Amino acid sequence: MNNRRDFLKVAGAFAGVVAGAASLPRVSLARDGRIARSPHGKPFAGVFPIGWTPCRPDGKLDLHAIAAQRAFLNRGKVAGIIWPQMASGWETLSAREWHEGADALLSVKGGGAVVLGVQTVGFNVENSVRYARYAASKGADAIMSLTAPGASDEQIIEYFRKLGAASHLPLMVQAVDDLKVETLIRLSNAVPSLVVVKDEAGDPITRAPRIAAGTHGRLENFSGRGGETFYAELDVGFLGTCPFVGMADVLQRCFDLYQAERKREAFDAFAHFLAFNSIPGSNAYVLVARGVFPEEDTMRVNPPGRGALKMPHVELTAARKAEIRQILDDFMKPYLLA
Repeated sequence: MNNRRDFLKVAGAFAGVVAGAASLPRVSLARDGRIARSPHGKPFAGVFPIGWTPCRPDGKLDLHAIAAQRAFLNRGKVAGIIWPQMASGWETLSAREWHEGADALLSVKGGGAVVLGVQTVGFNVENSVRYARYAASKGADAIMSLTAPGASDEQIIEYFRKLGAASHLPLMVQAVDDLKVETLIRLSNAVPSLVVVKDEAGDPITRAPRIAAGTHGRLENFSGRGGETFYAELDVGFLGTCPFVGMADVLQRCFDLYQAERKREAFDAFAHFLAFNSIPGSNAYVLVARGVFPEEDTMRVNPPGRGALKMPHVELTAARKAEIRQILDDFMKPYLLA
């Protein structure tokens, strides 16, 4: 960036989003006025980033880096981590790699919740049930799944009923494509262990009041899409978001300040989050710059299609990497907890 005084101006573009949210009614999204918790007492509220799947130059999972990712989030007091989902390249994982990655995350003791994604290629429910049982046996806090593309409401409900019956763990659903609010309401009514929807189908802000009303507050609403509209979502009662990992501690700071009624400080933290994420290549390099991932690691990505990670390709030149590090030092340090 040629003029660093312009660095935070990008946050001004967010004002229109906040103004739009202000016209919507604030709704309570906690079930029965209480926040759902895992069997280990960890609350499903706050920031739950989607974990990366770092690999060594030979393509093998970097299990140390996967574990380091959770330790980093724990240092930042981030509420939890979800792995593997779309940003994790879940479609590329063999059963062995899924188990190794899950074990690496769960090897880090304490800290936030671990939610394991259990969908499998082809959405074979028997394979997902095996993953769900393994997650419960190893001490995960919850499980999550996408819905199968093109599935009917009845097929979706049956799939999640079987996941719910497979373990005692709370369930999360990732709503994508054109999944209707009415389908989510039917699913919530049919599967009592369903506690959270990560809503990326349509406009999550305008869908939220209908989801809350239709489920009587039983289904907590989390957003995705990198957390880019989280402040507006907080204004209508969202309880969580699922961004990328690298700035999850800053977004958690925003959430905590907002819940403490320190909304001006929360807005300022969110403005810094937005501004940093506007830097080309920032998400691809920030965990290297913050000392979590080795420089030579690469990230797994899904093949093109429904589950492909939609991020513009940016060449990470030496100059761009240096700029990202400089911005972290010049602007972000007061907001970094990890």
